[in-house]
Amino acid sequence: MPKKKAPEEGAKKVNNPNVMGLRPEVLEQPITETLEINYMPYAMSVIVSRAIPEIDGFKPSHRKLLYTMYQMHLLGGARTKSANVVGQTMKLNPHGDAAIYDTMVRLSRGYGALLHPLVDSKGNFGKVYSRDMAWAASRYTEVRLDPICAELFRDIDQDTVDFVDNYDGSMQEPTLLPTTFPNVLVSANQGIAVGMASNLCGFNLGEVCDATVAFLKNPQVNLLDHLKAPDFPTGGELLYDEGALRQIYETGRGSFQVRAKWRYLKGENLIEIYEIPYTTTVEAIMDKVAELVKGGKIREIADMRDETDLNGLKITIDLKRGADPDKLMTRLFRSTTLQDSFSCNFNILIAGMPRVMGVREILDEWTGWRMEGVRRRTYFVMKKKQDKLHLLRGLKKILLDIDRAIKIIRETEEDDQVVPNLMIGFGIDDVQAEYVADIKLRNINKEYILKRIEEVAGLEEEIADLQDIVNNPGRIKKLIVAELQAVQKKYAVPRRTEIVYEYQTAAAEDAEDETPDYPVHVFCSREGYFKKITPQSLRMSGEQKYKEGDGPWLQWEASNRDELLVFTDRQQCYKARLSDFDDSKASLLGDFLPTKLGMDPGEGFVWACVTADYSGHLLFFFENGKVARVALSAYQTQTRRKKLTGAYSDKSPLAAACLLTEDTEMAVTSTEGRVVVFHTAALTPKTTRSTQGVNVMTLKPKYKVADARPLADTTIVNAARYRARSLPIAGMLLRPEDRAEEQMTLLE
Repeated sequence: MPKKKAPEEGAKKVNNPNVMGLRPEVLEQPITETLEINYMPYAMSVIVSRAIPEIDGFKPSHRKLLYTMYQMHLLGGARTKSANVVGQTMKLNPHGDAAIYDTMVRLSRGYGALLHPLVDSKGNFGKVYSRDMAWAASRYTEVRLDPICAELFRDIDQDTVDFVDNYDGSMQEPTLLPTTFPNVLVSANQGIAVGMASNLCGFNLGEVCDATVAFLKNPQVNLLDHLKAPDFPTGGELLYDEGALRQIYETGRGSFQVRAKWRYLKGENLIEIYEIPYTTTVEAIMDKVAELVKGGKIREIADMRDETDLNGLKITIDLKRGADPDKLMTRLFRSTTLQDSFSCNFNILIAGMPRVMGVREILDEWTGWRMEGVRRRTYFVMKKKQDKLHLLRGLKKILLDIDRAIKIIRETEEDDQVVPNLMIGFGIDDVQAEYVADIKLRNINKEYILKRIEEVAGLEEEIADLQDIVNNPGRIKKLIVAELQAVQKKYAVPRRTEIVYEYQTAAAEDAEDETPDYPVHVFCSREGYFKKITPQSLRMSGEQKYKEGDGPWLQWEASNRDELLVFTDRQQCYKARLSDFDDSKASLLGDFLPTKLGMDPGEGFVWACVTADYSGHLLFFFENGKVARVALSAYQTQTRRKKLTGAYSDKSPLAAACLLTEDTEMAVTSTEGRVVVFHTAALTPKTTRSTQGVNVMTLKPKYKVADARPLADTTIVNAARYRARSLPIAGMLLRPEDRAEEQMTLLE
């Protein structure tokens, strides 16, 4: 039995938990060594071979898929099942079918993630603007290459790019695709590597071609004159900021704002959103809007629906009566992803090294790479023509004595000696001799040979021209310009994302958004003492405290973000947010409104109301019997003014006021004891705050209106007795059974 070899000194021990039941030994390894040996190769593989696009605008997964489809003759051919393409792609991309199919989906026309889709798809491929719309399995869908892919593979067989072995060496694949236009700027691309990322936005193909042509003619050209701004397949509106775009064009980093497109249908009182930013989805928008509505931050929306169909995206918002669509959309732009920012990070692999470059640098790299490709293509064609010229020159020598050539071939006994004998007999090389020896017997005639020789002069001119192109960068640039103009003419489409040069910025956010939002109970006494109490504090407190001679009058359930409107006896309105008042307790008197709001000396408190969205109307009842109905929105201001003059008419003292959210019946009482009940629908709303209104109650000279309130808040039993058939009317005397002293107080 051979003797076991002793372990060498310094050798690492191997873990073996099964030896004699002992616990395995744990070998320690410095973290720096782990990073260097294990992590760095993985990180470099992700950066170089997976996540970062190269100068042709593709990641390896995109390139392998498209080249496989090109090899399957799907450019201009019939569609094939997606599963077939996925399976063939595994010869180049040894990943699971799900990963390859996901890549295909993103490149497809049906998904709509690219301005110029590269895969012409048939079937359900989902939508880029939907988070939940899943695409069909690969066995149900069909694909082929889109016609624009002809510009990606043009001259790929003419040595324009390098080819390398695939992962198992069974076939070859291109390292880059010889795109005839800067696809890296046209096709949006995003990738997350290890320690770095890339996020390229798309630009309009026509504008990219214009900018590239201008750059080739003058590298110092102002790119903003030609490349206006990014363009997205989902459309929307781009808020133009020249400074931000210039920074992106120069450094490759920065961001810009894109917002949705919408229209207001006045007849149906609804908003239709039909284009959204590229960075968001329909579901994300609807979830956020629902959250805002549920939290009470937006009150103008009655309903919201996703009505996307075969005609395209559409989100419908039903508005409540009186809602302002422009103001609502401004708030939605500020609070949801209906307006979103796109962050640019133009990180591209150049010769295997990641570099963050501006648009000018990208165009410089692309034109340099493209010029080398055109030079290689030209050299390849020239070499082919040189080889043909070489053969024809050998054929020309045969013309001198065709019979002699035939005699040499006839008299040669062994087949492998034919070529050497021709070489000796005519002084030509082996390639020329092989060409002559392979000529068919029927072509050994003077006419055929003379026609071939006539090509020599033409070939020599073509070769000289091609050689001049190879040596002349200026001519190569002209070829690239011609190709770019041809691409632009054939494939360019109008911009989808509209550029908005003049817009109202949402950067100056409303302070309302930063205000805490929670429910409160609000109380206001007859003399103008104001208290804001939280529901918890109200449940724990006892009786409300009031100043001697004062008592309760107005109270509301509201939100801390709502606004308070206070009306005075000098026809002025003071505005404040409930958040401006500290949370109080029932045991305190509260804030005295004339002092808190800074009213003029001697100015008295008359009435107040609370509103969240300025919807509804105010009813002002004057002592002379007139009633004015004014839209509450007339008191809304953009500049957050705290004081409004001319809040109501000064022609007669104010007897009462009421906030009307929906039409109802009102009961008006005079000092004579008469009552008139009428429906508020009979009053026409006014936009002028100082309107006198219309006459509702006819009064005798010594009497005036004493009170007014909704019929439901009175104790009137027989309302039909006091209901007016037409206005104005004197009213009927209040009967004892309808009188309630605590509610209907008659002022002498």
